[in-house]
Amino acid sequence: MSKSVYSKDYKEIIERLKTTRIEAGLAQQDVADKLNKPQSYISKIESGERRLDVAEIKKFATIYKKDVSFFIK
Repeated sequence: MSKSVYSKDYKEIIERLKTTRIEAGLAQQDVADKLNKPQSYISKIESGERRLDVAEIKKFATIYKKDVSFFIK
């Protein structure tokens, strides 16, 4: 059994990001285009392969028209 390097709180942030993207009707490619990043960037974030920092969460909040606090409750 492998141990996750991410906390439960961090996993919840990632799940909120993914759910909000889907609810906004955006594909990973749509979000990647808005951030001038490859689609794999979004995929890696949503799968937990790439860790986010606060500045990146702020960019996602702007795209999804949510307050940053929505993701970090």
